[in-house]
Formats: sequence, structure tokens, C-alpha cells
Amino acid sequence: MKFTIAQLKKNAFNKPFEFSREVDVSVLTTMNTDIRDITPVHVQGSCTMQGDQFFFTFTITGKMILPCARTLVDVPYPFTIKAEEIFTTSPYINEEDDNEIHSIHGEVLDLMPYIKENILLEVPFRVFSDEVDFEKDAPRAGNGWEVLSEKTKEVKIDPRFQKLESLFKDTEKEK
Repeated sequence: MKFTIAQLKKNAFNKPFEFSREVDVSVLTTMNTDIRDITPVHVQGSCTMQGDQFFFTFTITGKMILPCARTLVDVPYPFTIKAEEIFTTSPYINEEDDNEIHSIHGEVLDLMPYIKENILLEVPFRVFSDEVDFEKDAPRAGNGWEVLSEKTKEVKIDPRFQKLESLFKDTEKEK
């Protein structure tokens, strides 16, 4: 999602410049291992200009697939993110001193890195699936691990120790 500085100065001079586009952010699945899939997101917003600064206010809506924290099944997670970014063409702004204002280098402003950054910041720590049968859908074993049941198992006695069991029964009767 790129805008030229000339286009922004022309369209955002007296009134807000409105924009609305679908953008593909599927590269986020390689950047964050929790995101299994993400649909193209809809970005809608406006840009206003004051002097040499451009104020972008936009909303990002989409849906990503995340793993359930209990069962690791796919959980669809719809999101709506409201973001505000400030850009400037002024050469006197030092990004190290003021990290709220981003410098524009060249004649093109690319909004995609800021869209991706806002999406990555909104990925939840964990999600849970409500529609899952845990016994059926959860993985039961993997590489070097398996799920153990808490059900009590019938105690099987080694036949060699069968006679010792009778001794324990006799001592219990005497008490």
C-alpha cells in the first residue's frame, strides 16, 4: 500500500484523503509461528496533512488462524485494529529522539510495514477453542511424548508375587 508524496499533497491538502484497499499480509505466517494462516486484510482510513506532516488514521480488519492453547486445533480469530501513524518529510526530525513520527525517505510512502507491525502487536498471547471435543480433537502423542490418562488402572500382580499377597491378607485379618 504505497502512496507518492505528490499524490498525498494534492489529495490531502484541504480535506482528508480517504483510502480503502484489500492487502495481502500472508508473509506474517513466516514472521510469527503462532499465525497459521491469515486472510487478506481490509485497510480503510484517511490521511490529513499539516505542514510537512502526514497524519494517517486507519482501521485494519481481517481474520487469522491461531492454535488453541489447550488442544492445538485451529481457532479462527477475527480482529479489528485502529491505528494512527504520523509521517514527515522534514529532514530535521530525528527518529531516534521521537519514535512517534516516522521519516519519509524518497518520494514514496509505504504503509505496509506499519500495517504488519500493528497486526503482529495485536496477536493474542493465547486463544481457546469453544467448539472442541478435547478427547477427540487433541493430539494424543507426538515425537517423544504422549498424554497419560488419570483414570485408575487395574493393578496387575506379578504371578511370582501372588503368594506374598496372601500374606498381606492374613495380617489384615489379624488386625
